[in-house]
Amino acid sequence: MKNDSFELKFWGVRGSIPVSGPEFERYGGNTSCIELRHDGRHIIFDAGTGAREAALSLAQEGVRDVDVFFTHSHYDHIIGLPFFNPIYDPKVSVDIWSGHLAGKTTTRQLIGQFMRPPWFPVEPDICRATMKFRDFVAGDTLKPHPGIVIHTAKMNHPGGCIGYRIEWAGRVIALVYDTEHMAGRLDEAALSLMMDADLAVYDTTYIEPEMPKHLGFGHSTWQEGVKLAKKAGAKRLALFHHAPARTDKELDDMQRDARASFDGAFAAFDGQLLEL
Repeated sequence: MKNDSFELKFWGVRGSIPVSGPEFERYGGNTSCIELRHDGRHIIFDAGTGAREAALSLAQEGVRDVDVFFTHSHYDHIIGLPFFNPIYDPKVSVDIWSGHLAGKTTTRQLIGQFMRPPWFPVEPDICRATMKFRDFVAGDTLKPHPGIVIHTAKMNHPGGCIGYRIEWAGRVIALVYDTEHMAGRLDEAALSLMMDADLAVYDTTYIEPEMPKHLGFGHSTWQEGVKLAKKAGAKRLALFHHAPARTDKELDDMQRDARASFDGAFAAFDGQLLEL
């Protein structure tokens, strides 16, 4: 990575549960994990199964300081944290952030609850990295490091979820997932996060004909993502959080249909690197 470049890498783009097999080879089967990096600074959003490969990359680059932001704590977004090797390295500093359970559970408690027996062999005290746990409330504006501003908003998802708008090095990235739209009404929180974004990453788990069967599940469609991206003036739209059964062929079709409505749309895939 060049010091003057700004990069986003998708380490996991699948939702709900990881998948494998020949029908998923091109888009991949890892669950949610996105990395932003610029000028030697690395920020990870969500630690799904893609976090394991993200950790290998960070180690190869000799990264010693990393932030991990959770949108929420459903399994597909946290299951990779115990396999995120930086947390075991005494030479590394890891800051972990969450806000979806504000007033109910702290970030430290959250990690301690799922990373312990009988769900995991050991507890977080095995970690040797310098770890800091950062709590916030939806709506807060965060400044984790000089030059980085992160706006937060509450998403429409069971159990709570945080959407992020990252303003960094003259770029704007909106992470708007997991969230469910209301038919006939654009989500004002989503619009605010996506306004004039260079890239909006949106929850496109379903297509519109599937929505009636999945009301209340907390997910959205590419059709709604396109409406939001157009209204917000976003430059590009990443279709993200693919349904577990969505094959490469079906994602090709989704990408084709989305692009017919919005030229900047594309279906994200595991390992995809974007220079912004």
